[in-house]
Amino acid sequence: MQHIKNIIFDYGNVIFLIDFLKTQHTFTDLGIKNVERFFAHSGHDPLFDQFEEGRISSAEFRDGIRRITERPELSDEQIDNAWTSLLIGVPPVNHGLLLKAKKQYRTFLLSNINEIHLNYISGYLKREHQVESNDIFFEKVYYSHLVGIRKPKKEIFELVLNENHLEPSETLFIDDSPQHLKTAQELGLHTHLMTKDDSLEKFLYRSGLLDSKSI
Repeated sequence: MQHIKNIIFDYGNVIFLIDFLKTQHTFTDLGIKNVERFFAHSGHDPLFDQFEEGRISSAEFRDGIRRITERPELSDEQIDNAWTSLLIGVPPVNHGLLLKAKKQYRTFLLSNINEIHLNYISGYLKREHQVESNDIFFEKVYYSHLVGIRKPKKEIFELVLNENHLEPSETLFIDDSPQHLKTAQELGLHTHLMTKDDSLEKFLYRSGLLDSKSI
């Protein structure tokens, strides 16, 4: 990867660890049947896409959960706790890696996310890492619900590329979802699939993108 000048990072399971199974279990506890078809890494109910594209509010999302579960008595807190249960946290080394990468490359964050998760993560970063937001780690941050588009739609990749005048052949996209990488590849970006057996630290050093001896 000698010609890479720009790196676009996904957030979930690249920087911030998440556990889809944990949320599947909590949704099951809320009364959702066949939850693996309702919410999973490979796909989910249209309600989640609408929320991640900012087309519905947090209140409308919660009402959607009540409708799907047929449990109108569920409180906002119960739903939020279930929905945020997949958010595990950031391995301490990752923030240092991002700052190191920012010194050598133009770096960007591109995340499918929603208002409830972003609010939780913002509180987590302040509480656990004394960081105000992810903005300090990147040149620019793109959250799907704020730009109104989510991966794998090509428009969100084109937004990042065009807005920042990035050459696809000089840009690497790191994500844990094959369907997202497919779109990036079609647009000419280099890609890397992050797997459960790998880590951001291992990949950045193994690939030579970062030098373990440099500061």
